[in-house]
Amino acid sequence: MVEVIDGKLVAASVIETVKAATAALEKTSGVTTGLAVIIVGDDPASHAYVGSKSRMAKECGFKSVQHTLPAETKQEELAALVASLNADPSIHGILVQLPLPKPLDSEPIIQSILPEKDVDGLSTVNAGKLAIGDLKTGLVSCTPAGAMVFVRRTHGEDLSGLNAVVIGRSNLFGKPMAQLLLNANATVTIAHSRTKNLAEVCRNADILVAAVGRPEMVKADWVKPGATVIDVGINRIPAPERGEGKTRLVGDVAFVEVSEVASTITPVPGGVGPMTIAMLMANTVIAAHRTAGQVPPKF
Repeated sequence: MVEVIDGKLVAASVIETVKAATAALEKTSGVTTGLAVIIVGDDPASHAYVGSKSRMAKECGFKSVQHTLPAETKQEELAALVASLNADPSIHGILVQLPLPKPLDSEPIIQSILPEKDVDGLSTVNAGKLAIGDLKTGLVSCTPAGAMVFVRRTHGEDLSGLNAVVIGRSNLFGKPMAQLLLNANATVTIAHSRTKNLAEVCRNADILVAAVGRPEMVKADWVKPGATVIDVGINRIPAPERGEGKTRLVGDVAFVEVSEVASTITPVPGGVGPMTIAMLMANTVIAAHRTAGQVPPKF
């Protein structure tokens, strides 16, 4: 029987650890964990996402600050806001909701966030720390960090002797995921759209992570029997059975048929998705502990 990972359940356990760590830090050091979120423009999906982040921060006991800026905001104004948050000792995490409306350039804004406050883990400094295996002072991008929690809960801390294949080489997910697996001693292959014999490469994986953005691309015959399959894809496809014009969410893995082969699998929705906000809260409380000179919690 395949084990279907309940992302909501695992995320809830991460949040419980965050709440306990937040309360303990306040008690021992008098430090309230602070998270600032910046959103520019009026994209409804971004606003919904930011709203859930701010609500979760409050629920965790954080000082939660939200800056909502008009779409006409100038690059210099946004840069000045980030600089003021960098200088604010009560803020431990800074998050800029992406994408930014045009003509704003997100890259210099993201890179201007102090690495120790970059709770999205997107700065080149944090990417570099992950690349050299420095997990003690760096912050890891939230989605791969969440996927790695699933891997560790399934296989333990040490992945020695296990083959891992990551399909996708994005800076946001594929590369950091591969680094995390490598740091845990897995033998890692990064596959992508130009990989020859992709199905064959995937069949070697004890841990297969799919993050390509192609609906149900990974079929049962791509998967080694007994493998752990982590599906990071979120794709909307037509669902005429639900009515005209209706859609449904699917991952990059053909869930039903792969479930017949894998030993552990994440569903879409309800798998990796809920972990992203949970790991954002985890990164923020880790950053607060480091600033206060305390040992941060482990997730």
